[in-house]
Amino acid sequence: MNCENKKRNLSYCNCTYSCAKKGICCECIKYHREMNQLPACYFPNDAEKTYDRSIEYFIKLYEQGRI
Repeated sequence: MNCENKKRNLSYCNCTYSCAKKGICCECIKYHREMNQLPACYFPNDAEKTYDRSIEYFIKLYEQGRI
């Protein structure tokens, strides 16, 4: 997919996983939503590196005051 905003999106994308959707936010969000997950940009950098994109993990981090 061609995305005119990909270069700009990559400048603030904290995802460390290598995939074809990186920098194409609409595709990334769609993918994670279908998986009942959140994309990397919802997580602090150290939490993102766990690759746990679950909503439960997000809530746990929120309750800890990390988000």
